[in-house]
Amino acid sequence: MTQSQSRSPSPASWHPGQPEREGLWILTRLRDFIDNIANTSPARLALSAFAVVVLIFTGLLSLPMSSATGQVTPLHQALFTAVSAVCVTGLTVVSTAVHWSFFGQLVILVGIFVGGLGTLTLASLLALMVSKKLGVRGKLIAQEAMNNAGRLGEVGALLRIVIVTSVVIEAVLALVMIPRFLTLGESVGQSVWHGVFYAISSFNNAGFTPHSDGIVPYETDLWILIPLMLGVFLGSLGFPVVMVLQQNGLNWRKWNLHTKLTIQVSLILLAAGAVLWGLMEWDNLRTIGGMSLGDKITHSLFASVMTRSGGFNLVDQNHMDSTTMLLTDALMFAGGGSASTAGGIKVTTIAVMFLAIIAEARGDADVKIYGRTIPQGTMRVAISVIVAGATLVAVSALLLLQISGASLDRVLFETISAFATVGLSTNLAAELPPDGVYVLTALMFAGRVGTVTLAAGLALRQRSQLYHYPEERPIIG
Repeated sequence: MTQSQSRSPSPASWHPGQPEREGLWILTRLRDFIDNIANTSPARLALSAFAVVVLIFTGLLSLPMSSATGQVTPLHQALFTAVSAVCVTGLTVVSTAVHWSFFGQLVILVGIFVGGLGTLTLASLLALMVSKKLGVRGKLIAQEAMNNAGRLGEVGALLRIVIVTSVVIEAVLALVMIPRFLTLGESVGQSVWHGVFYAISSFNNAGFTPHSDGIVPYETDLWILIPLMLGVFLGSLGFPVVMVLQQNGLNWRKWNLHTKLTIQVSLILLAAGAVLWGLMEWDNLRTIGGMSLGDKITHSLFASVMTRSGGFNLVDQNHMDSTTMLLTDALMFAGGGSASTAGGIKVTTIAVMFLAIIAEARGDADVKIYGRTIPQGTMRVAISVIVAGATLVAVSALLLLQISGASLDRVLFETISAFATVGLSTNLAAELPPDGVYVLTALMFAGRVGTVTLAAGLALRQRSQLYHYPEERPIIG
């Protein structure tokens, strides 16, 4: 036996540090498992990360200390609230201000902040925390979440920029609103809490309010309404757009195509929504019919901003005309920008589909805009997102009609609000039995992670083909 062989330890030999190595072995296996998922199926990692976060916050909200009465909150209510917070929706089955204690409201606020980062960002952060690195496909999925805003080696820096940007914008919004709450007679502690809560809730397009009567008491207070609208609008643009604006300012020529389409379509929907909403509700005495001209304009603009995922409301949604509810349904389904805190099918999806329709009407072979050609693969992803979203809404609405027996306009409104993570409500969610609550819970989760993950997964999934069948065009239309 050689000297090197004699020094080799026996596999069965006992060492004092063996328990520690066993613990490290478990962590190593967990690291390898998560790293493998990040590299082979980033979409599954995104779903898993969001599901784990939801379960954690459900457990925290189920604790007796989370409720104002000190009692355990029923599972369907705790789960619904956790999903609504993490999916930055804002729908509630219990009053945020009345049912939850300060600890419970704090849990909701942290859930909003975490959920606002997005499924793909959370998945990337999970992979970074556990394995200390991102594999190639993990970096690709994170880069896709940022709309290819940097090179693969810069993904970690981009994720840090996302978090820092969120904190800075929310801090500025809070500093603007805190003095107003002080002048309204609130204590320093209450003013700081309400300012921070509304800042995080608005930028993340959550729509949660710490007041029992929401923001209705501030319906003419521009000091409160303007920061809320700015926070919601900035959050709905998406982190890729915000980073482009940080780098290039308002220099249109330096903006990439995604930024141009997102801002342009967002402004079009904002203006059109405000005008149409105001015209439809102009003479409705139950909403804005009896208000002054300035207040009508403020309400119309505020409603247009909030229907695209903000979730704050100044009027009772049940008091709106049926035509206004239908307009709101359309705006909610449209949503905000990709990789943003807003929901819906996203404004770039709408832009791509309209551009494809225009190109088809003109007989153009390519879909072109601003000197760029949109790839065929992008249009397939847009179609998939729209069809998937419409299918989720239709199936959920059918189930809720059967469970609740409510009218179609209320069910459709609540369903689209849940899918698009908006949070506007006709109060149907609070009236539903547990079965209906679980349907809306699943819809909020699917609406937040489903279409985004589908879009990212399809964008990165390109199979090589060894052959190509002869083309044959079926009759369309």
